[in-house]
Amino acid sequence: MNADISTPGWTADSMAPTGQFTIRLSATPRGARLARRLAAQQLAEWGWGYDTEASETAALLVAELAANAVRHGRVRGRDFRLTLTFYAADPALRIEVTDARPDHRPPPTLPQPSPDTESGRGLLLVEALSTHWGVTSADPYTKTVWCEVLFGRG
Repeated sequence: MNADISTPGWTADSMAPTGQFTIRLSATPRGARLARRLAAQQLAEWGWGYDTEASETAALLVAELAANAVRHGRVRGRDFRLTLTFYAADPALRIEVTDARPDHRPPPTLPQPSPDTESGRGLLLVEALSTHWGVTSADPYTKTVWCEVLFGRG
């Protein structure tokens, strides 16, 4: 797992976010699907159309993190939170998904799933598509799985 939160090449100016979007969604498959759609819509508002590589990559990352929050981080009656933070200077995007299961953290090293398994590849995709990713716990009741993506206009 890449838990390095400092990003090489980012300056103080580029670290100032130019846009932020946060929403709480039900920890259900429907909530995870909605997270992906809302992320694509928000990126379109920030200047990346639905058919751009940046939007498609971000939507896939949100989908994987939200699906994990629903599958592994769900506590009955508790939502998950999606936060997108946009940094226009680079441009860059930070995606955070916070769930209610701080005790269910990804392993420090992601195992390679066997070829015949149908699941277990989501965080491998996050690792492959993002610049950095990691897990934080700001309180004893939640955990946040986050990733950062640097991309050009598309």
